[in-house]
Amino acid sequence: MNKHFTNDQLTQWDHDHFFHPSTHLGQFARREMGNRIITGASGVHITDREGRTSLDAFAGLYCVNVGYGRSEIADAIAAQAHELAYYHSYVGHGTEASITLSKMIADRAPEGMNHVYYGLSGSDANETNIKLVWYYNNILGRPEKKKIISRWRGYHGSGLVTGSLTGLELFHKKFDLPLSQVIHTEAPYYFRRDDLDQSEEQFTAHCVAELEALIDREGADTIAAFIGEPVLGTGGIVPPPAGYWGAIQAVLQKHDILLIADEVVTGFGRLGSMMGFDHYGLKPDLITIAKGLTSAYAPLSGSIVSDRMWEVLERGTDENGPIGHGWTYSAHPIGAAAGVANLKLLDELNLVSNAGEVGAYLNSAMRDALGDHAHIGEVRGEGMLCAVELVKDCGDRVFFDAGEKIAAQVVGKMLDRGVIARAMPQGDIIGFAPPFSLTREEADTVVDVTKAAVADILG
Repeated sequence: MNKHFTNDQLTQWDHDHFFHPSTHLGQFARREMGNRIITGASGVHITDREGRTSLDAFAGLYCVNVGYGRSEIADAIAAQAHELAYYHSYVGHGTEASITLSKMIADRAPEGMNHVYYGLSGSDANETNIKLVWYYNNILGRPEKKKIISRWRGYHGSGLVTGSLTGLELFHKKFDLPLSQVIHTEAPYYFRRDDLDQSEEQFTAHCVAELEALIDREGADTIAAFIGEPVLGTGGIVPPPAGYWGAIQAVLQKHDILLIADEVVTGFGRLGSMMGFDHYGLKPDLITIAKGLTSAYAPLSGSIVSDRMWEVLERGTDENGPIGHGWTYSAHPIGAAAGVANLKLLDELNLVSNAGEVGAYLNSAMRDALGDHAHIGEVRGEGMLCAVELVKDCGDRVFFDAGEKIAAQVVGKMLDRGVIARAMPQGDIIGFAPPFSLTREEADTVVDVTKAAVADILG
């Protein structure tokens, strides 16, 4: 069978049978939008079946942190598959990889956080977190303390509870979400503040006042936990305003509300620190980990549990028998082996430090290149995260009509020039989250292509 026929057949099968996530299904089925079949990758570049190579400035979905083609991880996966491809982790079973990885994670977690429950995705890890919070309060005799506070524009998954936690309209619309146990508060999004005269400190005070008012309306005795990403990710790649996390934590502690730090994006180096809790001084009760745990070489996620919660969970099983929560693939040996190899590689290649240094260079160069453009509202970022927000009018901060899809047009022009960025949902925002192995020269390419593509669309 010749290659051309095979490719045509693959395209047909793709449109006829593959249900793609986060895709306009009607347009895809009618061939109104194309597909791209990826065949290989190395470093920060991917290659498709047509032989086109692109610099992946979004690391897949913020996840291929160590870069593509790392044989160390591939070899660890292969060795584990040959030795023991699978065994479950129920009733005390483990593998060398899952036990070793648990110790490696605990060594990188805050003091007093020593236990890890494993899943396959950030979504299921956050589902686990909410179940554990509810279990915890039931064991403590607080059956009414069950509501979860999330933030508008936060992203925490796309399941039932986790899709409810996510504060983006697309993930709620026509899915009967959010569920009633989830309530939302102000997004810490300084650029989109209503009062343009507010300083960052004043905006932080506003966010805190909104949280306090929400707790007062709902009743602190009904609220179990607050969940937040150290840096808003899919909601726009938005670092918190000055003083935000310290002020928010003070409110939570006052009302005995647990803190869930969703580190799916920020965990294991994305901010130039090993974890986001280090970067912003968070003291969480649960930490959600996923993407950077294996750099997406195998699916694996985790919930890191604080000792104070663990003691209550232990008591719960003494009173009620084994905890009724588990996934068939929890601590899957292949995923665990990938995690061990990935974390070793992060350390051996000093990639977290590189993420901080080259990430700062990328953000600085992007601001220099685009900061004065008439339609660039803000260039922002932290570590190896960067965002460019496009506006119709900078002076009055007027946004483009969503139907124009300006960011998507710019990202399309970037792809034509060989660089992959992401048009973020709910706003004309171009997102960047490259692999940590990005060089300054590659960062320059990203900036140059972004500037040229913005000029194509906006002049």
